Amino acid sequence: MWNDLNTAKYEAMLAETVRIQGHGGELINAYYARPLGEGPFPGLLLIPHMPGWDEFCRESARRFAQHGYRVLCPNIFQRFGEGTPSEVSMKAREAGGAQDETVMGDCDGALNFLRSQPTANGKVGVIGMCSGGRHTFLAACTLEGIDAAVDCWGGGVTHKPEDAESGKSAPIDLVAKLSCPLMGIFGNEDFSPTSADVDTLEAVLKDLGKEYEFHRYDGAGHGIWYYDKPMYRQEQAMDSFNKCLDFLDRHLK
Repeated sequence: MWNDLNTAKYEAMLAETVRIQGHGGELINAYYARPLGEGPFPGLLLIPHMPGWDEFCRESARRFAQHGYRVLCPNIFQRFGEGTPSEVSMKAREAGGAQDETVMGDCDGALNFLRSQPTANGKVGVIGMCSGGRHTFLAACTLEGIDAAVDCWGGGVTHKPEDAESGKSAPIDLVAKLSCPLMGIFGNEDFSPTSADVDTLEAVLKDLGKEYEFHRYDGAGHGIWYYDKPMYRQEQAMDSFNKCLDFLDRHLK
């Protein structure tokens, strides 16, 4: 749990930019934060949200490293150029966003990196917020060897009206392939996903007998954890973060 620390225990971490093999073997940057020590430690893939490969992602990586995880956050937007997170994410939006195939290739490479480290305990999880939550759901349904996944307010998982009309698939169509326990964190006042979207996803998970737990919060919308924005909700943020740590500890440690 947050702040449940042993004050007598030695503690240190290292956080740095590394290079990993992403989609198609292409080298991309990733932010790697991990505790120092013999371990073993579980791995955690943190998928960036649409605001970009930003300071919030880096701080989140260090926060989970503080709690005993080796956290890797790949720059899935690197192919759109370099610059500040807002500049690069704007380029990504103008280009239609990062393609699912490319993102999943980067995620697979990140998972392979985490598994290959000498202090690995053999287990890896995935977490993401906003579009990263959607990508987390996709990874849990399409990539092998994931032991737990946390979808934080990931929109675009269920069908949109225009998708149904055009016959396009949506991530929800892949629920049958979900191969690990799933946690979802959602605000009941969110616009994407809406409460109805979460209801739809939960119904499919339940119907297919998948292992999941959803935590849904009144008085909160999108981005519960984003402390730099008005959408931040302190009580809901800390309650859901503690539930997230408990979930990851149960399945990865």
